Amino acid sequence: MRYWKLWIGLIISAIFLGVALYGLDLAHFWAALREANYWWLLPGIAVYFATVWVRAWRWQSMLNHIAPVPLRALFPIVVIGYMGNNVYPARAGEVLRSYVLRRNCGIAMSASLATVVLERLFDGLVMLLFVAVTLPFAPLPAAFRALVIGFSALFIVALVGFVALAARPQRMSRLYTLAVDRFAPAFLRPRIHGLFDRFIIGLQSLRSPREMLVILLTSTLIWLGETLKYWFVMHAFPFEVSFLVLMLMTAVVNLFTTIPSTPGYIGTFDAPGIAILTQFGVPHALAAGYTLVLHVALWLPVTLLGGWYMLRQSLTWRDMDRAAALREQPAPTLPEDAPVTQKVVP
Repeated sequence: MRYWKLWIGLIISAIFLGVALYGLDLAHFWAALREANYWWLLPGIAVYFATVWVRAWRWQSMLNHIAPVPLRALFPIVVIGYMGNNVYPARAGEVLRSYVLRRNCGIAMSASLATVVLERLFDGLVMLLFVAVTLPFAPLPAAFRALVIGFSALFIVALVGFVALAARPQRMSRLYTLAVDRFAPAFLRPRIHGLFDRFIIGLQSLRSPREMLVILLTSTLIWLGETLKYWFVMHAFPFEVSFLVLMLMTAVVNLFTTIPSTPGYIGTFDAPGIAILTQFGVPHALAAGYTLVLHVALWLPVTLLGGWYMLRQSLTWRDMDRAAALREQPAPTLPEDAPVTQKVVP
């Protein structure tokens, strides 16, 4: 039972892989891989790392309410987090990212995890925006409509809830306190209250319409940049679809990767990607070859760089266990209200 999440991920990935590979012509698939012009991956990878830098910049702006962290200190942490997502199940890299930020800069994990949740929320909203923009020109396959409707409701409800928490923290705190004091054991109440308070601090970007707009615009820039990588990789293969189709593919693929699966989103990335391309006339074998190469090009470079940063920062795989253990504890060396200039390690 200890590894039930991993087993669920394996089963879901196996199902999606079965859907992706059903009826695949292996001869044409291997031919597509052999004949691809892999030089096109280089500009695609360069664009991808530019979007990772923008991700670090976005995170910096969201953390400013907690502590001013230099961008050069955040970029390696973001890369380590994405590496963690690629090799650990259940997006555990997000916890690893907050753990490294806590270790390096003294920022409580509960506060930084709130900003990570906001990132994922705005990423999801941008994916839905991509779907809405492309629908008149690139119709969504019927099989994906229910998923998109479900995610639309989920993200909108989550956004409204977080805005309410950030806008009325005292009122929400009173309601939360009543619930905790009534149902939680007495010895856990102080820790739970502390977690809530620090989580609210991480949501402070939502108090400002200007900052919300900045987050939305940077999120849009990030995902347009990732779509540009899809476009560069497409040129390695003998087919062409419009940029709007690739925007739709980016949106649907990344919505599907929120479904539990194996580390690296095996299957949940590939099946919807292949389905979108075949919907717009790309042969199955060619679509499968492109999606596989794109998946590897998204997974491998950031994983290798994240591993290198882990070595530089003397992190080990055991730090993932420490991240889980320390997730609900305050920072060890500095109090929460310590001057932020003392928290940041260049």
